[in-house]
Amino acid sequence: MDLIVRLDSRQEAALQAVAHKFIALHKGDAVKALKEMIVLNGHLQGRLDGLQAPRRRP
Repeated sequence: MDLIVRLDSRQEAALQAVAHKFIALHKGDAVKALKEMIVLNGHLQGRLDGLQAPRRRP
């Protein structure tokens, strides 16, 4: 993971709001929310990797 993302204050505030909502969906359990986010990101990364893989011609 070599990508560093820099956010301006508006983006940071929006991200913070989404994070609070995501934790609220997990009844305030930040660890449970983090675990789910890690799993979701893993699934999405797998799909992206599949899309970016060189395509073979049949």
